[in-house]
Amino acid sequence: MATKAASKRLGKEAAAMEKDPPPLCYARPREENILEWHFIIRGPPDTPYEGGEYWGQLIFPSDYPFKPPGIKMHTPSGRFQPDTKICTSMSDFHPGSWNPAWSVSSIIIGLQSFMCTDEMTTGSVLVSSRERRALAAQSHAFNAAQRRFVQMFPEYAGPTMKDLPNMVYLPKKAVEAKPSTETSAAPMQDKAASGAKATKAAETANVAEPPAAEVSGNTDPKDTFWRPRNIGIVAAAVVSYLFVSRLADVWIR
Repeated sequence: MATKAASKRLGKEAAAMEKDPPPLCYARPREENILEWHFIIRGPPDTPYEGGEYWGQLIFPSDYPFKPPGIKMHTPSGRFQPDTKICTSMSDFHPGSWNPAWSVSSIIIGLQSFMCTDEMTTGSVLVSSRERRALAAQSHAFNAAQRRFVQMFPEYAGPTMKDLPNMVYLPKKAVEAKPSTETSAAPMQDKAASGAKATKAAETANVAEPPAAEVSGNTDPKDTFWRPRNIGIVAAAVVSYLFVSRLADVWIR
């Protein structure tokens, strides 16, 4: 029989599970025994368990949360032996590593993660990915034929598999990162326009006017001197000289 502390703690966890279950997982206690919980785990995408429905059981000690629960999986998965206790760091195989802060959600998430590895412990089996995919395809039919599963999860025991409350497969960031056709067109147009401008600038640079000496094709000093610009400079110098001389003359007088 559960202690008062265990009943209170598990009651809170049952309410939390109904309000916000972890992704691809769901669990609830038996009405007549709060120490016995049953859970459903859906196979994560991109694994041999994708599309599978795995039903299991948590058996909590009377002094929970100070001791860990026993964990079993009933649905054949190709990863765990059905109806056999599984050895994980969160199970009663390792009471020394148990943390009282862990919850039902923590345990199920940890089991789901452990399921996707090939680490061999008590309760584990090792078969091919092909066999695991075949078992995943048969998993719901197996569960729906089990009386205890139907009693615990009548809403999920129909002829077809029903989504769990929190069926999250892809992180939001992965969806947002996928560019659409409309958003990707503008950058491509900008890039094309920039490339056209760069090409035009390069062409202009290649046909730019060369230095004056090269244009004239004549380096004769006389021709150079009598250019309009040089004549203007000489005329300005002569006018300045006459003006200064006139001022000096007036000052001396």
